[in-house]
Amino acid sequence: MASKPPAGDPVQDAPQVTAPQHAAAGLPAIGHTLRMAQQQMGVRRSAQTLLKVNQKDGFDCPGCAWPESDKRHTAEFCENGAKAVAEEATLRRVTPEFFAAHSLADLASRSGYWLGQQGRITQPMYLPEGADQYEPVSWERAFAIIAEELTALDSPDEALFYTSGRTSNEAAFLFQLFAREFGTNNLPDCSNMCHESSGSALTETIGIGKGSVSLEDLHQADLIIVAGQNPGTNHPRMLSALEKAKNAGAKIISVNPLPEAGMERFKNPQTPQGMLKGTALNDLFLQIRIGGDQALFRLLNKLILETEGAVDEEFVREHTHGYEEFTAAAAAADWDETLAATGLGRAEIERALAMVLASRRTIVCWAMGLTQHKHAVVTIREVVNFLLLRGNIGRPGAGVCPVRGHSNVQGDRTMGIFERPSPAFLDALEKEFGFAPPRHHGFDVVRSIQALRDGEAKVFFAMGGNFVAATPDTEVTEAAMRRARLTVHVSTKLNRSHTVTGSRALILPTLGRTDKDIQAGGRQVVTVEDSMGMVHASRGNLTPASPLLLSEPAIVTRLARAVLGPSSATPWEDFEKDYGTIRDRIARVVPGFEDFNAKIARPGGFALPHAPRDERRFPTATGKANFTAAPVEFPQVPAGRLLLQTLRSHDQYNTTIYGLDDRYRGIKGGRRVVLVNPEDAQELGLADGSYTDLVSEWKDGVERRAPGFRVVHYPTARGCAAAYYPETNVLIPLDSTADTSNTPASKSVLIRFERPQ
Repeated sequence: MASKPPAGDPVQDAPQVTAPQHAAAGLPAIGHTLRMAQQQMGVRRSAQTLLKVNQKDGFDCPGCAWPESDKRHTAEFCENGAKAVAEEATLRRVTPEFFAAHSLADLASRSGYWLGQQGRITQPMYLPEGADQYEPVSWERAFAIIAEELTALDSPDEALFYTSGRTSNEAAFLFQLFAREFGTNNLPDCSNMCHESSGSALTETIGIGKGSVSLEDLHQADLIIVAGQNPGTNHPRMLSALEKAKNAGAKIISVNPLPEAGMERFKNPQTPQGMLKGTALNDLFLQIRIGGDQALFRLLNKLILETEGAVDEEFVREHTHGYEEFTAAAAAADWDETLAATGLGRAEIERALAMVLASRRTIVCWAMGLTQHKHAVVTIREVVNFLLLRGNIGRPGAGVCPVRGHSNVQGDRTMGIFERPSPAFLDALEKEFGFAPPRHHGFDVVRSIQALRDGEAKVFFAMGGNFVAATPDTEVTEAAMRRARLTVHVSTKLNRSHTVTGSRALILPTLGRTDKDIQAGGRQVVTVEDSMGMVHASRGNLTPASPLLLSEPAIVTRLARAVLGPSSATPWEDFEKDYGTIRDRIARVVPGFEDFNAKIARPGGFALPHAPRDERRFPTATGKANFTAAPVEFPQVPAGRLLLQTLRSHDQYNTTIYGLDDRYRGIKGGRRVVLVNPEDAQELGLADGSYTDLVSEWKDGVERRAPGFRVVHYPTARGCAAAYYPETNVLIPLDSTADTSNTPASKSVLIRFERPQ
């Protein structure tokens, strides 16, 4: 039987700390999975639900975007995927009576953990201007309120339409279609905060802003470099792929400021040997200083160039551009500067070089540890240089692998959720739907917050997500949101963003991945795209939490009819009845989706075309893969300061907090901890177990403070610290972003420590 939600917020004043673990998964993961599932769903519902996760006839996990192989396990999910499913399929309910018992001020005082634990929202809720209590509202009235505000704007560009990575392809396509028919390209999304740097770098260098490898490529690789990523917590099913590669003879290098249990040893719960002993994954752990990755890859490139026969000269000659300028920049790489930037020893880099030179097929995987720095884009360009030198793009077992963090974040971008759409996409949209979409660029996430702050935007509409908790500079962001005339959130559960509102606010409850979606045209399926460009169907199997829930496509179609009225020639009502009609239109607008409905009828779905991977064709401005040359950058840290990276705990998925523990790092019962190298802590006078305020430093001189963090002596890289977000988002200046991509620089925050105030 499922348990009741917590009545009050747990006390987090004294988290318990033990030694970090050195292996991931195994029996503890099974135990935690079963306990979480039982608490949220009960035994029978847990079995009914979990056995359908990531199955060909089931639903796509609402967690990460890691792909599935063609042959599925009976239990095709990880611990954190099961937590995500349990939270969505919970039997707990948030009813109008709950809102009647809790004022807005009360809800705003609660933690994100407490809010999320209350359960599924069952009815549309409305916060009138000047009120301190949400009240139930009909769907018709909710859409009328939105239409009233949107049609009163002086310009469509005063509206912002945000998308979370959970949104299906069908809903995302409709959402961008509505926004553009309304007249704006203000389509910020969660990609702006994570892999925008990857997309920017890859589009320029190889011509497509996506990874170039398949799951089978990982299994065939000779060398896999995992940089700035913690698969054990953030993409646990990736560990199975790494294990399979390792068993086939691959070597693995991990490049990260923190040692992570999952990369040390993986205890595969699917096999007896895995449960008992596990597989050591790392062959080499390079404990790099935060922000030193560009310097490392630049030096490796110099050393490759200096090694006779190491460069794939035929590939470089036939398929690349800019080689001479790049080689001149690489020749200037300096050992002393690289050692200072990375904190590594010369012998470690030389060992890595030997492994690189011994590999015929190399893959580089990365995540936020590379993408969330000022110099993130040039860092990823340097990774591309590294792979191009030895011909490691466009052949089996080799390529670029940016690992996406949310289950359809890549698909949403493919569907046109982008503030800077290509002319070709807009041309196709205009041809198919007969209206002229706006051509000027819209606002990304950071620019959207600035627009709200400055009064340039007045309506904020979020298709999923927890915008306030996901974004930087918390105090600035919350003040900006409160300046809006109307804030609207399409949500399954409560989160912090529902408590930080405009003058008026709406919560529109929607179906989740686990829910059956039945429309006038019958039972519907939606589709998603995983991190490796595979598109497949997702079919929920549970009775929805309330008969008053609408699906995301239904919400968009009804919104469009309310706002655009009879002047719109788009068949919104038909789209709501039958999602197949949406896919027919996608097939005529988005390349690679021809015969979309027929393709998703095949078990397992289909792979989207990828010119660099499939035919070594690079659709860049030069027609070739582009080497790039940029000055080496790395953060400069004054004496008495450390460089902070924000990260997730193991009981967390993005801004969703499942619990208050971080099992692999030895943290229990609290989240306000800061991990500091013992030698740094000694120099700074920070005793283990003491409490401190974290204060970030930025060129604007504004004090940004995160108070009351317990110091944990931890084996981080020297000069580096780590703490969980969203608690530390308050420290990240809104204007501290990556060059080119404008992604918040959440992995390199200069901080000092002060006594608690």
